[in-house]
Amino acid sequence: METAGYTTLSRQTGLMRELQVIANNIANANTSGFRQEGVIFSEYVTEGDGVSGVAMAAARVRNTSYVQGTLEQTGGTFDMAIEGDGFFLIQAPEGQRLTRAGAFSPSAEGTLVTSDGYPVLDAGGTPVFVPPQSDDLAIGRDGTLSSDGRAIGQIGVVRPLDEKQMVREGGVLFRADGGFEPLEDPRVVQGFVEASNVDPILQVARMVEVQRAYELGQSFMEREDERVRSALKAFIK
Repeated sequence: METAGYTTLSRQTGLMRELQVIANNIANANTSGFRQEGVIFSEYVTEGDGVSGVAMAAARVRNTSYVQGTLEQTGGTFDMAIEGDGFFLIQAPEGQRLTRAGAFSPSAEGTLVTSDGYPVLDAGGTPVFVPPQSDDLAIGRDGTLSSDGRAIGQIGVVRPLDEKQMVREGGVLFRADGGFEPLEDPRVVQGFVEASNVDPILQVARMVEVQRAYELGQSFMEREDERVRSALKAFIK
């Protein structure tokens, strides 16, 4: 394959990856706590003598938007949302993880868990326990849980030390490879969940744009293939 073919193929591969990311964004437009992703294109340049060097596109980096989504009122006693910065601290099977999805509920054992059954932790990394029949449960702005006027625990709200080192695991969970620390002034809202920050209209518009770019690249590769075939036939004759 000639240089033009390699260059176009690298571009097509990147566009295909972006289409997959966009499709995933659209599919999760109604997923509480979901964070929209994008693809960052970079240029790969081979060393050359100034004439024979090759530059190709690479789309290996995914960029996550941490812009807050709309807070939707549910009225659920155990539903929570965070205004501003911060993440809920969760105990996943692989370790402690961060999330903005606050649709929680008490388990049969009384532990507060996510929709996937993962325990919700306090700032110290201990599962939050909710006493049975806590119908009057109140959650303060700082995440403190109280029942009958007595504090019974506090939701762990943390912030990553470096958002660039956040790694998505699944739909709404993140691994903070750079570490995290308790948020000094969290703002937790009871009876609300945070909607996805995906803008479906913009995502569909971007999908159309990427599809057209992909079709243009496909057309170029077909014409390039015809040119090479014609050149080979002429050479053989």
